[in-house]
Amino acid sequence: MTDARTTLYHRHRFPAEIIAEAVWLYFRFPLSFRMVEDMLAYKGIIVTHKTVRQWAEKFGRDYANKIRRRTPRLGDKWHLDEAVISINGKKHFLWRAVDQDGFVLEVLVQSRRDTKAAKRLIRKLLTKSGCAPRVMITDKLGSYAAACTQIGLTSCDHRQHKGLNNRAENSHQPIRRRERIMKRFKSTRQLQRFISIHDPIANLHHIPRNKFSSSDHHQLRQAAMTVWQEIACVKTA
Repeated sequence: MTDARTTLYHRHRFPAEIIAEAVWLYFRFPLSFRMVEDMLAYKGIIVTHKTVRQWAEKFGRDYANKIRRRTPRLGDKWHLDEAVISINGKKHFLWRAVDQDGFVLEVLVQSRRDTKAAKRLIRKLLTKSGCAPRVMITDKLGSYAAACTQIGLTSCDHRQHKGLNNRAENSHQPIRRRERIMKRFKSTRQLQRFISIHDPIANLHHIPRNKFSSSDHHQLRQAAMTVWQEIACVKTA
């Protein structure tokens, strides 16, 4: 860990523990850079919000990539959904896929809500998972069925019902909260970059509460924090 720590944080004035905590706070909770700056200042750590932003962009990407490499194969029941998001006054769509336990599988920002956009999402999911899902649940948007037909995805059970897709719809909420904090995203690139870091970190800390007892939940949360400390190359408390 010492070599990895030295390489990762080379030429940075602040200790790894402070950098990792700032990045963790920003992506784990709906906070702005200035809010993280204030939280660190409360602990006597004086950094600017611009520094926090630089840390989030540089180290967040590295942390997210390490989490992806550690992520086991996720569920075989896919929930797909798309949500409208406004960027610079233009309508875009956030295409999202989660599994039956609420873990995020893929998120894409696209300008269209059509078959081509649905095909792009499904193809990325198939490439990442390496196999077709057992069940795919979507709303009644016809683009999903058309995309499956064109791709040749006929082996899975495709269920189109708005009431069954609450899991995917609810998974948009963290981005909606962040959108309000940031007073909207400024570009599709900024949004795609943010979710590419945010979602792996959210997956790491996601524990389906209805499946575990309180004691098990505490143990799993501690295990997630241990993984975070390992990928951030910080010393355990």
